[in-house]
Amino acid sequence: MQQEIIPAVGCTEPIAVSLCTARATEVLGEIPDKVDVYLSTNILKNAMGVGIPGTGMNGLPIAIALGATRGKSEKGLELLDNLSPLELDQGKRFIRDKIININIKENISEKLYIEVQCTKKGNKSIAIISGSHTSFSLIELNGTKLYENSESAKQEINNKAQLTFSKIYQYATESPIEELDFILEAAKMNKKAAEKSNYGHFGHNVSKNIKGETGQRIFGDNLHSRMVSATAGACDVRMAGAMVPVMSNSGSGNQGIAATLPVLTFAENIGASEDQLIRALILSNLSMIYIKQHIGRLSALCGCVVASTGSSCGITYLMGGNYDQITYSAKNMIANITGMICDGAKPSCALKIASGVSTATLSALMAIEDEVVTSQEGIIDQDIDQSIRNLALIGNNGMAETDKIVLDILINK
Repeated sequence: MQQEIIPAVGCTEPIAVSLCTARATEVLGEIPDKVDVYLSTNILKNAMGVGIPGTGMNGLPIAIALGATRGKSEKGLELLDNLSPLELDQGKRFIRDKIININIKENISEKLYIEVQCTKKGNKSIAIISGSHTSFSLIELNGTKLYENSESAKQEINNKAQLTFSKIYQYATESPIEELDFILEAAKMNKKAAEKSNYGHFGHNVSKNIKGETGQRIFGDNLHSRMVSATAGACDVRMAGAMVPVMSNSGSGNQGIAATLPVLTFAENIGASEDQLIRALILSNLSMIYIKQHIGRLSALCGCVVASTGSSCGITYLMGGNYDQITYSAKNMIANITGMICDGAKPSCALKIASGVSTATLSALMAIEDEVVTSQEGIIDQDIDQSIRNLALIGNNGMAETDKIVLDILINK
């Protein structure tokens, strides 16, 4: 969990491209006069339309430019934190020089793949990230390999067998609390991002609209509306490119938000103890990690489906649900919003997160009343682990063609 739940400033896909560019530039030893970037289709899709923190700009060119001119790869996914006006101007000049070339990497199986080639004065450096957003698989200078880790893209596959849903429940509910309380930092960080949405215009202002006068008349001021607005608010802020860190999960800030804030808001409003909150947050986040191990970090399936499934489990736990009822909430989620497409990271992700939180709340409510979608209905299996595998099968295999069509639409519109 501590490997998967890490801070990030900005959407993780363009920031990972910035990170890879920074490392390639550092290896080159000077600012390049040409940058060639090769990306998997899923990285390209998620990096095209999202705000880059501290820039007021969207998309890959500024992320790449800042990676090349600013560096700081040692900061990982926080490398654009505290960006100065001078550094931003340098990045903009880099774009104006028209030395950045962005391409789709052909003939690769990895959904998360970033390759950056930097050249100057006959020297050439290459940096490749694959498998996860901060995992370098190759660093090369003038044909000499300085670092190589061919296993980085395979690590998620090797980890799959370690978890089952029952193991997750047992770990979350029985482990010593002092082993789990690190998760509170994620909740605090993401809550600050949600609070930021009250002070300014961010994205589509989903949170503000829910809490506004018209929103109050329609939705009311209640636990459900507060859960939705808090979670959507953090996404509003993040997708708009605000310089606000969030705690990501499995390489996604929005997934980290959706796995923590509904649970935190519910716990605060019912007066849950700190121990209860910690265990609910662990259950939510670890359930999400387990599902993502089957689906992979990037897919055609919207990540809020997975993260909201985790939060539904956490909410059910806070309602007093037992193990069976928590599996019911996960099954209800899988039966309800499987198939929601990912069409890239962008401000409208807050709308999908709002839908995910609403569905998570309904699924938990149904579960606590012992209402569950049965194995006689649709893709749900009697076994919760098989139900999760069915979800992954749809997200990976069933929606592969959907992913291609979505990218074609994005590129050609």
